[in-house]
Amino acid sequence: MKKMMYALVLLVLFSACKSKSATNTRLDNKTEVALKGNWTLTKVSYPGSEVIKITSFDLADSQCFVGSQWRFISNNNKGEFSLNNASCMAFNSPITWFINKEGQFVMKILNETKARKVTEGYVLQVGTVTDSTFELTDRVNVGGKNVTVVYQFSRN
Repeated sequence: MKKMMYALVLLVLFSACKSKSATNTRLDNKTEVALKGNWTLTKVSYPGSEVIKITSFDLADSQCFVGSQWRFISNNNKGEFSLNNASCMAFNSPITWFINKEGQFVMKILNETKARKVTEGYVLQVGTVTDSTFELTDRVNVGGKNVTVVYQFSRN
């Protein structure tokens, strides 16, 4: 009876210590396959907030991402994106990405560095996904206030 109680206690402890990390690698393959292909980021908005200036992905003003081209390859979780807004700096980079079971889009921007050497990345929440559109949301701190940033994509 004591062995059974110890086993039960250990089971409870192990399940209570389950990781809730944003980089949980249990993949949502169905959503990943739905994103496979070429996309255009068509709109960046801040629902419920007045016009604000946000630097997205530590690269450029969020509005510079409008019109950017994205390619997602679901079978190896690689891809790339390019900023091509005429009033902003041009930028192109390979990425690695995945969507975990918690609905989080996890991305690393690689530039010339191999993925395993990149230690920082970005975690956004996957919103509505259809055959022709999807959205990602991010929460950022602007002047001590949490603001939601919505990135809307359309399939090319």
